[in-house]
Amino acid sequence: MKHRTAMGKTIDMAALISKNEKVRAVGNMGVNARGDIIDNHGKIIKSVNQRVNDRYSKTVGQKTAQAKSGPVEKQPKRQTIQEELTDYEKELQQDLDQDDFEIDKLKNGEKK
Repeated sequence: MKHRTAMGKTIDMAALISKNEKVRAVGNMGVNARGDIIDNHGKIIKSVNQRVNDRYSKTVGQKTAQAKSGPVEKQPKRQTIQEELTDYEKELQQDLDQDDFEIDKLKNGEKK
């Protein structure tokens, strides 16, 4: 992020920002340039990451705000009522079931 001033000098804004991110920001919020809440001595009380996570968990809710660990559960196959299907739909369903069987067979062959 290099910018040229009206006098022709080049200023690297990214370097300037990263150099001064811990410096107290101008204003009455009590934060540094990154957005961390700081005390009168410049000590970080609450980081910007903690603030964002708190806001997110309040907005989204407790259940979905927490990342789930562990394997993802496989969705059960959809059950269809055979009596309500026409002959053509039953044939299509059999083809889909056969395709699913072949895909599972290929996946199991790759795992071995």
